[in-house]
Amino acid sequence: MVAALDPKRYEIAEVAIGRDGRWALEAGPDQSGHVLVTDTKTGTEETSPAEAQLVPQAGPDRSGHGLVTDTETGPGETSPAETLPVPAQSGTLEAVGAVDVVLPILHGPFGEDGTVQGLLELADVPYVGAGVAASALAMDKDLFKKVMRDSGIPVAAHHAIRLGDAIENPFGYPVFVKPARLGSSVGITKVHGEDELEAAVELAFRHDEKVLVEEFVAGTEVEVGVLGNRVPPPVASLPGQIDTLEHEWYDYASKYDDGGMELIVPPPGLSQETIELLQRRAVESFVASECEGLARVDFFVRESDGEVVLNELNTMPGFTATSVWARLFEASGLGYADALDRLIGLALERHERRSKLVY
Repeated sequence: MVAALDPKRYEIAEVAIGRDGRWALEAGPDQSGHVLVTDTKTGTEETSPAEAQLVPQAGPDRSGHGLVTDTETGPGETSPAETLPVPAQSGTLEAVGAVDVVLPILHGPFGEDGTVQGLLELADVPYVGAGVAASALAMDKDLFKKVMRDSGIPVAAHHAIRLGDAIENPFGYPVFVKPARLGSSVGITKVHGEDELEAAVELAFRHDEKVLVEEFVAGTEVEVGVLGNRVPPPVASLPGQIDTLEHEWYDYASKYDDGGMELIVPPPGLSQETIELLQRRAVESFVASECEGLARVDFFVRESDGEVVLNELNTMPGFTATSVWARLFEASGLGYADALDRLIGLALERHERRSKLVY
């Protein structure tokens, strides 16, 4: 993604967040290709291939301030926590709040579920993609399906199992068992019979405290990209069919292994009427969940009657130039670099629009 951004238009700072909560912050490469970092003990700048890191603090003290270590205030002193500091090449501290826009290219919990979006809202920083509520809603497949049903959009039937609930399957077999709030097909099992159900639920509970048993929909798996804010209305890409090749279903290996799947745009055998219905329902689900920026909406075209059934909506889908969302829009006439420019413009437009609201 970074390589696709025009360096004449954008100054880019990359931030990585580890599973332990550490923020790895790069100030940018010098001519040697190394990152220029400041030694906190000596105050001198050295080149290093390692990333500068910020370690999460223990939490606010009773005064309401965060305990932070700052080069100006000294170790352990308190100062109002305004934004997240990023080491700059000069050795000073810059604020994330000073950047023009953030692209939160993060998947799953703590990235795609509204948590980072909430932090950026508090910092008053423009960012690409769905807001807090839409991100949290789309991440919870149980709640998302309920909102879609209430909005008149067909979805696969499901049954939620929470902690302490009996393990039940009201649909027959096969069914899919999955964590309610995860992604990338992690923790999902295609269950073929009663003897596999309990183990599948136990696996899903390793990843979440709410598990879905979801009916199996026999049909063609199709995905549609969406781009835009509310005004002007968002637009949908051409749909693309997912061919899982040697895989029984679209599991983790099919998604991420080389040669694990094939994307066919547009799907062969679908009528123009069905293609337009897929695009229309993609936009309708985007609007009903109050998304902005981008999304990838996944459907099944049911084998028995041709009905378009919504599976899920991803508010921050795979986002490289070869990911499905980018390839769908490439096939629709919008290149990856132009799509990135458009998304950045949409983020700035939303921030400017919402800044005029009175609270």
